[in-house]
Amino acid sequence: MRSAPGARALAAALLAYALLAGCATGSADPREQTARSAKNPTRTAQPYRHWGLTAPLPAPPAPPARRQVRSGGDPLPVVQRVPTRHQVVFLTYDDGAEKDPRFIDLVRELRLPVSMFLTDSVVGPGYGHFARLRSVGASIQNHTLDHAALRGLPYAGQRAEICGQQNKLGSRFGIRPRLFRPPYGTYDDTTLRAAADCGVTAVVLWRAAVEGDGELTYAKGAARLLPGDIVSIPSGEPAGLSLRERTTRLLREIQERGLTVGRLEDYI
Repeated sequence: MRSAPGARALAAALLAYALLAGCATGSADPREQTARSAKNPTRTAQPYRHWGLTAPLPAPPAPPARRQVRSGGDPLPVVQRVPTRHQVVFLTYDDGAEKDPRFIDLVRELRLPVSMFLTDSVVGPGYGHFARLRSVGASIQNHTLDHAALRGLPYAGQRAEICGQQNKLGSRFGIRPRLFRPPYGTYDDTTLRAAADCGVTAVVLWRAAVEGDGELTYAKGAARLLPGDIVSIPSGEPAGLSLRERTTRLLREIQERGLTVGRLEDYI
């Protein structure tokens, strides 16, 4: 039985649309595109395998109704670990020296809620990289203008380092960060006063850190990852693993501990 003319016209129109859609995605034939997806399901259906994980990261729990750490006040809170029963840890990245576009792919494909503590003199002309990271969900926070050790410096010097980076990030991204990490983790009462005067509401340290070779080290008294831990991943160690490699190694450790990654700004 012949098809009605209207049905044939509709089928032809649908085929033309499919071919145009295939061209827009880099394939002239949608059947070819489907076949390629079937041959390489890693990037389309199972991105976690592409990054060396054996299972997807569990979705983090819903953010708490109230932040777990009081922010603001006098003195500012200094946070090394978030007191929470949620099975989450928090990934924080320091400085901003590494600008690997594949790290952006990692954050996007795994939907990692990461926090980037940026130093202006280290980032240099590379703020566009962090704008792209922010567009896929990363948050931008303060790590001073010049990565100076703040403890012992006069108030004016500490304020210039902290407020100066607040201003830089405000002009670059239209935000003034709430969170601040002092370089090397050193601070004093003057740091807390200067940070508060610059609009910071909490000072963020860490309980675990990832070294250049990917090894986890812990603060005194700690021996393994626990819920609520803040992990620091510094960048810019050319002799070691890349930021991307250190992150994927850390994610495997997080999974082995039955944990997942939470968004720090939901808890502080």
